[in-house]
Amino acid sequence: MEDFWNNRYKEKEFAYGTSPNVFFKNTINKLNLDGTLLLPAEGEGRNAVYAAKKGLNVLAFDISEEGRNKAVELARSEDVKIEYKVGELNQLDLKKNSFDALALIYAHFAANEKEQLHKDLAELIKPNGYLILEGFSVNNLELREKNPKVGGPANRDMLYSKQEIKDTFNNFEIIELEEAQIELKEGSFHNGIARVIRFIGKKMA
Repeated sequence: MEDFWNNRYKEKEFAYGTSPNVFFKNTINKLNLDGTLLLPAEGEGRNAVYAAKKGLNVLAFDISEEGRNKAVELARSEDVKIEYKVGELNQLDLKKNSFDALALIYAHFAANEKEQLHKDLAELIKPNGYLILEGFSVNNLELREKNPKVGGPANRDMLYSKQEIKDTFNNFEIIELEEAQIELKEGSFHNGIARVIRFIGKKMA
């Protein structure tokens, strides 16, 4: 997968654009977040840079060195600073209960590691901190077959459902949890009508 993402991100054009994800942007503003934010699987940095411009202290990571290069370039062009590490979660020295918020924006993981990875990530959030998630729903497969440009995994087990969110993040108060049909306009690889899961949770003390 590292080679796949490096190949996608090595082009001059930003694969998913430079504007933040709409749900992420709106949630950051609605919650009036401050403090520290962790962004796993952050790719080329569009959400990290937006959050930094809003005054958040951002740590992003991804397996792609090319993604990091683009993110650092974008941050420099927007005159903000982000910290960006390259590697898997288990390769990073991140402490439990150390982030005020964590956002998973189209972060899809292999089925055999997804549940444990989600739980490990949740442990990094402080009590009363927030988890923000938007990802493709299991019901996106039919739309993807009609229009491959909408993007997302073709493997159902890598996709999200509302019940999965409830089960995995059962120590979070649900502020918002919905399945929505939206129109994506994010760079070259997220375009068209998609079915997504959106979740905002507050970690219980």
